[in-house]
Amino acid sequence: MLADTATIVARLTEFLGPDSVVADPVQMGSYLNEPRKRFHEKAAAVALPRSVAEVQALTRFAFEHGVALIPQGGNTGLVGAQVPLRGDEVIVSLARINALREIDAAAGHMTVEAGMILEEAHRIAEAEGAMFPLWIASQGSARIGGVLSSNAGGVNVLAYGNARELCLGVEAVLADGRLYKGLNALKKDNTGYDLKDLLIGAEGTLGIITAATLKIFPLPAVYETAIVNLASPEAALELFYTMRERAGMRLNAFELVPLIGLDMQMRHGMLDKDPTAGPSPWYALIEISQPKGAKGGLLQAGLEAAFEAQLIDNAVVAESLADRTRMWAFREQMSEVQSREGASIKHDVSVPIAAIPRLIAEGSEAAEALVAGIRAVPFGHMGDGNIHFNFSQPVGADGKTFMAGAQPVHDAVYEVVLRLGGSVSAEHGIGQLKTALLKQVKDPVALEMMRAIKQALDPRGILNPGKMLD
Repeated sequence: MLADTATIVARLTEFLGPDSVVADPVQMGSYLNEPRKRFHEKAAAVALPRSVAEVQALTRFAFEHGVALIPQGGNTGLVGAQVPLRGDEVIVSLARINALREIDAAAGHMTVEAGMILEEAHRIAEAEGAMFPLWIASQGSARIGGVLSSNAGGVNVLAYGNARELCLGVEAVLADGRLYKGLNALKKDNTGYDLKDLLIGAEGTLGIITAATLKIFPLPAVYETAIVNLASPEAALELFYTMRERAGMRLNAFELVPLIGLDMQMRHGMLDKDPTAGPSPWYALIEISQPKGAKGGLLQAGLEAAFEAQLIDNAVVAESLADRTRMWAFREQMSEVQSREGASIKHDVSVPIAAIPRLIAEGSEAAEALVAGIRAVPFGHMGDGNIHFNFSQPVGADGKTFMAGAQPVHDAVYEVVLRLGGSVSAEHGIGQLKTALLKQVKDPVALEMMRAIKQALDPRGILNPGKMLD
């Protein structure tokens, strides 16, 4: 094994070139500092290969000498999967491997390299009259490889599914440098294990994704968007059922936001004007898309039925692109505004959709019993059961003291989640943040299977060691 960082850097420079290896700690800063600033470890170096062949050469070298590698996309992950844990790893940035290989909008697929920024994939599809429907807050910097490695979700999961469901095939470099050639555009391929699904969501622990064939869809001609006033999560659930019954797969999004979220954004000047119809305990952001030639009015009909059933008492329907943009900003700024309010204890959890009202009520009650003045800020993808169940510090409290007492709040919320049949990680993954938690909550047989797969594909443990499975 090569324990000498200088030797590792010298060897990397030999086969990648001096402009493809970063060893200066200051220059490595943007690769080391993840969004929530929870993890602070150095790295041996950052490697920036320019081709799949260079990724293979790098991996063969690492496999031979026991050098740990951390695949990294846009460094937007929230659980620390993409940054160092031990301090001796080499970060492998896929940023330079970012080409479009092929697109066929009529057939509904495109093949892109892992370093392509998600927003660029959106633009490429739209230029062909199509849509890649995975939308997340960090899409301006997240890269396709990271999106797939974390099995990202976002606001369109309700209609189109998460990253795994939007991917037809992947190409990946394995731990020993072999290339898995799994790119295809087949919707049906019943020839054994679905190996791409092992690599998607594996957080770079089983292989380094270098390219993917993605599903694309006809670009909607019309979006119908509204923010609806609601009395409670129970009313939101009934409204969701009503809208899904009427709109079916045209219902793109059903996002739940509490009044405190609006109050915070208005207090910090993050909205130029209130996008809602006025104060309400809860809001739902609803969006329906319509293809070219389709008869519109699904949203209006659904809202009229909801008014008649007394599920809602007010609503605002977007009449322009500016209205729609403002409505989505209201939803997408929920994470950022909490940082402006001080410290925040965060949970990315999911439960069966019917259990969401209980999750919010019982989780809030449990946290409030532990910390006087704690402010529950649950929001997110009600349509697919994924709630970002966050808690902001009490007004005027010390943030460090608040976060020092986070574990009892975590324990209380996760107890509710598991009792309701939910998951402690809905879309952010495990990384290094939740490895201990995973061991506590995952079925022991499932953990044994995961470890067996890891051992088979990465026998020397060089790919993202300590992440997901410690």
